[in-house]
Amino acid sequence: MATENVTNLADSEIQPAPTDFGGITRQLGPGLIISAVIVGSGELIVTPKLGAEVGFKLLWFIILGCLLKVFVQIELGRYAITRGRTTLEALNTLPGPKIMASWILWLWLAMYLCLVPQVAGMVGGVATAFKLGGANIPVSALAVMIGVSCAILLVIGRYRMVERFSTALVAIFTLTTLIAVGALQFTDFAITGSQLASGFSFQLPDNLVTAFGAFGIIGVGASELIYYPYWCLEKGYAKKVGPDDGTAAWKERANGWLKVMRIDAWVSFVIYTTATIAFYLLGAAILHAKELKVESGQMIETLSQMYRTAFGEWSFWLFLVGAVVVLYSTVFGATASNARLFADALSLFGIKKFRDGEERIRWIKIGCVLLPIAFTGVFLIFGNPVKLVFWGAVAQGLMLPFLAGGALYFHFTSPHHELRAKPLSLACLSIAAILMAALGIYQVISAFQG
Repeated sequence: MATENVTNLADSEIQPAPTDFGGITRQLGPGLIISAVIVGSGELIVTPKLGAEVGFKLLWFIILGCLLKVFVQIELGRYAITRGRTTLEALNTLPGPKIMASWILWLWLAMYLCLVPQVAGMVGGVATAFKLGGANIPVSALAVMIGVSCAILLVIGRYRMVERFSTALVAIFTLTTLIAVGALQFTDFAITGSQLASGFSFQLPDNLVTAFGAFGIIGVGASELIYYPYWCLEKGYAKKVGPDDGTAAWKERANGWLKVMRIDAWVSFVIYTTATIAFYLLGAAILHAKELKVESGQMIETLSQMYRTAFGEWSFWLFLVGAVVVLYSTVFGATASNARLFADALSLFGIKKFRDGEERIRWIKIGCVLLPIAFTGVFLIFGNPVKLVFWGAVAQGLMLPFLAGGALYFHFTSPHHELRAKPLSLACLSIAAILMAALGIYQVISAFQG
């Protein structure tokens, strides 16, 4: 089973289903529910950039972009927990042509390769922030140091330590951003009711590129949707449910752990949507009003205007620390996640067959070295962190309709009828799939017309 291959952090025993909210909260552990407070490049860079370009009028789009993906996330998590398979293994079962692997895995591979420049852009953002903070070292050397430190920490197994430390700091940064929105009301850039109302005019801009990139990366992006079931497996959800033996006890356990997963997903949604809205409002109220553009050369300095306008010039250093922690923790988490996908892909494309779980873990560690080399190398060659992040963001947006379609397929082919999504959730999942497909088609048509 994939669970046996992937899971190296989870307990191996089958546990009873949790039956109360307090029990569920405790069972979530440190890795899932708190992951929601990790603000990433989508919130820190892409969302304010969109606000800077269009003002308030796409507030509805930001909220919708966060909401739609939750239903896909829950369905992919449901598959992992009830069947014990990773996301790539699940996608490999979709009908259609296969050349070594399913057609959809080739689409995923194209997106995966585009994630390299996206994370490279984050590496560049961290290096730039350190340089602005007074580091008397070339940006290229700082980027190399960031990549090396990330690889070393993951290979020696310091994921939990970095996760807990960065989560605490990013949570503080997120809370500070929410306070900044409130503090803004006491400045010349106070947000008015009419501005908020204009955010629900349900219009799309003439140029959809930035908006589409934001849609692909904010909240739970396509890459996070693919990672999420891996973390469900590593936290032991599927093992605690156990193999399907057709008994009532198995169904009870599955129901209980699916409830854990749903609560995790919705609590995460509330937290990251609130944070995303805060960054968007700051971008729309400050950067748009000041006619500032979020571009690579001045990216961190421009974004810092959101804090400096709300709090005063002293807050530049507060923003700088927050930006470093946000971007580095995202690079770190993305490397850990992409290394697991790297190992999984080697197996599914028939390149490497693992003898046991230990050999798979070895290859995950190899991925933790190769990926930072790739991230750092791409930044050193191309520079331009904003453009690099957008390459990955647009690729993720194009992948979303296929993930939503796959989630619908998993629902209708599930042998566990009583564990399927309820009618309302299924309707929302279907609407999400249709809207994601429509937006993807619109973007492709716009690109060709442009």
